[in-house]
Amino acid sequence: MAKCDKCSKKAKLFLAYGPHNFCSEHFNSFFEQRFRKTIRRYKMLKKNDTVVIGVSGGKDSAVTLHLLNKFYSRPQTIKALIIDEGIPNYRDKAIKIAVKEVKEKGIEFKIMSYKEELGMQMTDVMKKTGRKKVLGSTCAFCGPFRRKLLNDGAIEMQATKLATGHNLDDEIQSIAMNFFDNDLKRMSRLGAVTKGGKKLVPRIKPLCLAPEREIIAYTELNEIKYFKEHCCPFSWQAKRNEFRSMLNKMETKFPGTHYSILSTFENLKPLIKNRFKEEKFCKQCGSPSSKELCSVCEKLLKLA
Repeated sequence: MAKCDKCSKKAKLFLAYGPHNFCSEHFNSFFEQRFRKTIRRYKMLKKNDTVVIGVSGGKDSAVTLHLLNKFYSRPQTIKALIIDEGIPNYRDKAIKIAVKEVKEKGIEFKIMSYKEELGMQMTDVMKKTGRKKVLGSTCAFCGPFRRKLLNDGAIEMQATKLATGHNLDDEIQSIAMNFFDNDLKRMSRLGAVTKGGKKLVPRIKPLCLAPEREIIAYTELNEIKYFKEHCCPFSWQAKRNEFRSMLNKMETKFPGTHYSILSTFENLKPLIKNRFKEEKFCKQCGSPSSKELCSVCEKLLKLA
């Protein structure tokens, strides 16, 4: 049985890309140090920032909340924003866990719902997309809606930064999807930090260098509570599933593939970003947009 790289204890986790063998204690130390180094590397936080964390009740946002509160609640101000997409027996259960966690930590929070803010919830969207396949998958609507509410809520809560729980797997899946779609404009907006602007709160992803399986391990070792339902009941429609499967196979066969993809993207990003500098705004709602209508207004129009 392998021993921990740092001590003589039996290793609990093997990280093939290192390779690393860690006991529970030294894995926790490794994971938390990487989290803090990520924040320093990408200059995510400044003194006296007000950080609003998008909390879903899932593992990624639960760990983001836990670590930002543990290491950065002073001098930064930490708040939580919970989005209710309106998915019965799924999001309502996750929200209960999220609310309990933020209350136990004494963190100010706000809940915003699709129903109240957009006039419809995801069950309504599912009915329409299911009936009219030309509208696209349900997931294609949910993402833009969630991003809008996160930004609007962060503005209301006077945030200087909006933190999300996107992990390494999420990042490289998004990079690959945009590459395959030849969508350089959208790809140029990816990354650990997204700069803010008029009506746009800067976004940070403190877990962007943390693989999903390590986040799961960290939650178990530290007894962090989160909603463990495997996936959203509508997620079977998502194209992302295919990319997740493909990239996970590559990572298993060639450890370090995920980090290589991220590194390649970060080297290319300055070149891509130079092509899409012009700032535009949606003529209907005023949100930042690359077209006359932002993605949310376009999709709401399709559903009308």
